[in-house]
Amino acid sequence: MNDVTGLYTIGQLAQRTGLQARTIRFWSDSGVVPPVQRSEGGYRLYDAEAVARLDLVRTLRDLGLGLDAIQQVLEKRTTLSEVADLHLKALDAEIRTLRIRRSVLRILANRDSSTKEIALINALARLSARERQQIIDDFVDRVFADVVDEDARLVAGWMRDLPSDLPEDPTSEQINAWVELAELAGEESFQQTVRRMVLSGEENNRLEYGLNLRPLVLEHAGAALSRGIAPESAGASLILKRIIPDDLPAEETAALIMWLDMVAEPRVERYWQLLSLLKGQKPSPPAVPAFEWLLAALRAHR
Repeated sequence: MNDVTGLYTIGQLAQRTGLQARTIRFWSDSGVVPPVQRSEGGYRLYDAEAVARLDLVRTLRDLGLGLDAIQQVLEKRTTLSEVADLHLKALDAEIRTLRIRRSVLRILANRDSSTKEIALINALARLSARERQQIIDDFVDRVFADVVDEDARLVAGWMRDLPSDLPEDPTSEQINAWVELAELAGEESFQQTVRRMVLSGEENNRLEYGLNLRPLVLEHAGAALSRGIAPESAGASLILKRIIPDDLPAEETAALIMWLDMVAEPRVERYWQLLSLLKGQKPSPPAVPAFEWLLAALRAHR
């Protein structure tokens, strides 16, 4: 500091603050730390306030704020609180993007993906919550179009129940689940399968029957599967009676076989499992194998 004027040159400010002279010169040129005057030799001179201002600018730059935003704060055109809030939101979005990028890279590191598959995984993982929901909504709208049955509306609501967003730090399993769900919803053959199930449910009103049947199937057919009992064996006939009444009319049995043939669809079950994974829940054990066992037993013994 000049003892006569009480002012600092850039070199003296650098010694006082520990900043490089070129950094102070750049900030001065940007208008963030302007000189109060110039010496006779044309050198820029700064007062004691510049020291405090430089400390503040350095702190805010370390936190990632741009010089334009810092200048607005220093000139009181906005408050530090407002700028910090905006920067915090931007930083949160950047961190989330980096976490998703890390999860995608982790997936790619563990699988031999084609160029097309890499692009697809990356694009789907980066979609916003609204864009992800739109993919599911479009799928549900197509398969439930013009269906007014109350049961069907209930199922449609369940199928739309996608989390508002991926977790802040999604696991590779959750990224994989979202990509698989989006691919599944976009499959035309899957859409047609679900559409047939929806229309059949509207005609036969079998949703309630299916919900009542499920626990019996899991208990008895599931046990038969775990014990290795073949559906066409004599022992299977006794198990079948615990699930389906022996006196069920032939017409009803035929309709039941047709319904089971349609609902024992692994991709539909996978849809529900993927939704559970995205919600951070543990998916229910697979039920389709037990239903397939029941279907085979019905065909063999009825």
